[in-house]
Amino acid sequence: MTIQVEMKDIVNLCQNRWFVYPGSEIYGWLANSWDYGPYGSLLKENIKNLWLKEFIQKRMDTMLLDASLIMNPKVWEASGHVWGFADPLMDCKSCKNRFRADKLVDAKLKDGTPEPEWYAWDKTESIRLKEIIDELNIHCPDCGEKNFSDIKKFNLMLKTFLWVTEDGASLAYLRPETAQGQFVDFTNVARSSRRKLPFGIAQVGKSFRNEITPGNFIFRTREFEQMELEYFVTPGEDDAAFAEWKSESNRYLTEVIGLKSENVKFVPIKKEELPHYSKEAWDFEYNYPFGWWEIETLANRTDYDLKAHMTASGQNLSYFDAVNNKRFLPFVIEPAMGLWRITLAALCDAYTIEGERTYLKLAPRIAPIKVWVLPVVKKLSDLGKEIYSQLSEDFVCEYDDVGSVGKRYARMDEIGTPFCVTIDSTNYEEWNVTVRNRDSMEQEVIKITELNSYIKERLK
Repeated sequence: MTIQVEMKDIVNLCQNRWFVYPGSEIYGWLANSWDYGPYGSLLKENIKNLWLKEFIQKRMDTMLLDASLIMNPKVWEASGHVWGFADPLMDCKSCKNRFRADKLVDAKLKDGTPEPEWYAWDKTESIRLKEIIDELNIHCPDCGEKNFSDIKKFNLMLKTFLWVTEDGASLAYLRPETAQGQFVDFTNVARSSRRKLPFGIAQVGKSFRNEITPGNFIFRTREFEQMELEYFVTPGEDDAAFAEWKSESNRYLTEVIGLKSENVKFVPIKKEELPHYSKEAWDFEYNYPFGWWEIETLANRTDYDLKAHMTASGQNLSYFDAVNNKRFLPFVIEPAMGLWRITLAALCDAYTIEGERTYLKLAPRIAPIKVWVLPVVKKLSDLGKEIYSQLSEDFVCEYDDVGSVGKRYARMDEIGTPFCVTIDSTNYEEWNVTVRNRDSMEQEVIKITELNSYIKERLK
């Protein structure tokens, strides 16, 4: 019998097993802020490091950048974020809660309501969006009333102030995306690296958005991490590059970090809903307990960003093709992944219930702890610590000599540890240990001298 996993199960496991805590919890929590605990931090970093390995380390045509969180405000004026990065905000007059009007429409249609012919609406047209909400007879999801305010545009950028006074001259923004760093540094990277098109500039880091309705645990938050790559190509070669990155993204999600293929789908974004900078865009969606939602957007940004920054800055951002002796602005293919969303997807995907047993069936390469060392009894602690020292040269390990072996196995299973190494006197006298496999629960006696290579082979 298949047991439906609910978000409360994931949240409880995360808080009970050191994955994710409420932020500033001793002060009553800051709503929608989350701290990654010891195991959540390792899981997230493993997912990130595999992305870097696949798309930076293993490719000859990509490079890494780490741009500033706070950029010159003119960057965001040129990119269109100051005037265009806004969501339709609507209040319920009865319960005083706020909502994104477009998300209320999306939720109604995802509930099974047939998509009307007029759904090809422009999300920037607040009056039209209010008419749609009335026509679909949408009620407040919190109180059930139908008593909405008019829709207002709400800019999502988080403001900050530099220098001494909080006036307009010192206004700056926390970046709402990592991508603009790659565009404003394009000529610096191209010149210093001497790369020829096509090539990519990648960045991993924090971004900030003042979301109207954050929620679903770590899925939609005001502070989050992105893994974005801007792949610069010659115009006319962008469609082929788009298809390549579609395949690469799917491989990363399903083969590298191990999401079940039936839980991932690639959905085209309708032309009328495309961002202002896109020629084409698709979403990779994951089937969370709360429905299908995006974990990555793959976009053809054309030359929009380079052209906008070249116009605003007065600097020449064109690329010189020495072979054909001509200058032009490259087109850009952008795979943009939400690291926290993928981390949540990995947790949901791995959450497994088999009879009385609950465990995380994480792909071994992303598991926070690779090996857990367990002496059967405490008097073997010194031997156990020697084994730990040997294994920790190659793997992130944990050591535990408290409680029954069965209960310790259960704890290891719940955080997704693929291998447990058990030490007892009889085996150790023969320079052997017992290795237990998380998924099969089978145990195998292994020579201590072969232990690291045995684990390493099974983590590939």
